[in-house]
Amino acid sequence: MAETMFVAGHSRLPAGMAAKNVYDTLTITVELERKYGVILEASCTLATEHGRDYIGRLLRGHSIQHGVDHLVEEVKHHYYGKATNAIVAALADLHYQFQQIKLKS
Repeated sequence: MAETMFVAGHSRLPAGMAAKNVYDTLTITVELERKYGVILEASCTLATEHGRDYIGRLLRGHSIQHGVDHLVEEVKHHYYGKATNAIVAALADLHYQFQQIKLKS
């Protein structure tokens, strides 16, 4: 277990989304391989199980060690829901949190 870490990124959800009725923010959580920042598992607080699963599969296997620009492009290319900007912002926060953890290590 010491080879992995759990990191969360947060952003605000836009008005008019089903998830907004339950959450004020979108949260993306990932289990990362510690050394290279490879996403082993990912989850988010989208309202539908299908949406949560899709984002998890989309992010899995990517490294965030050198940024999330490639993930942002993946999201923009494949996800066409109202939460696109919130997902992008949560990914940026996720990378920031990862960098802060790495600085402390």
